Amino acid sequence: MEMSGEYRIPASRETVWQALNDPDVLRACIPGCQELERTSDTGFAATVKAKVGPVSATFKGEVEIGDIDPPAGYRIQGEGKGGVAGFAKGGANVRLAEDGGETILTYDADAKVGGKLAQIGSRLIAGTARKMADQFFGAFAEQVAPSSADAATE
Repeated sequence: MEMSGEYRIPASRETVWQALNDPDVLRACIPGCQELERTSDTGFAATVKAKVGPVSATFKGEVEIGDIDPPAGYRIQGEGKGGVAGFAKGGANVRLAEDGGETILTYDADAKVGGKLAQIGSRLIAGTARKMADQFFGAFAEQVAPSSADAATE
């Protein structure tokens, strides 16, 4: 499954870059995130509770950041295991571009699921993934530039 999106965030590119690298900001923005701890300069351990259709699970996994090009962007990649629900793994290229005093964040993501999740159907999984991405970026815009979450575009 692949998806992409674009969001306009009313903050400087440097401010957005700092937030993208702050575990506290990310933890507050990731839907269902229970834990997100930095394990190295480029790694995080995460625990996320998610529901996709009839399947609900707590995923534990690792996230790595690579191709780091501050403050222009990076690639984030991870994998989580949700017990009998299966697994999810994937990554995203995140790019930041200045536009006046605002930042345009674009991403291209790819994901794979296995186990019970893979039996649900790609439409439901894609819809849930899109909803989670929109929730994340709405919350992220609010964290970076309070009272501007409605500035997000698709």
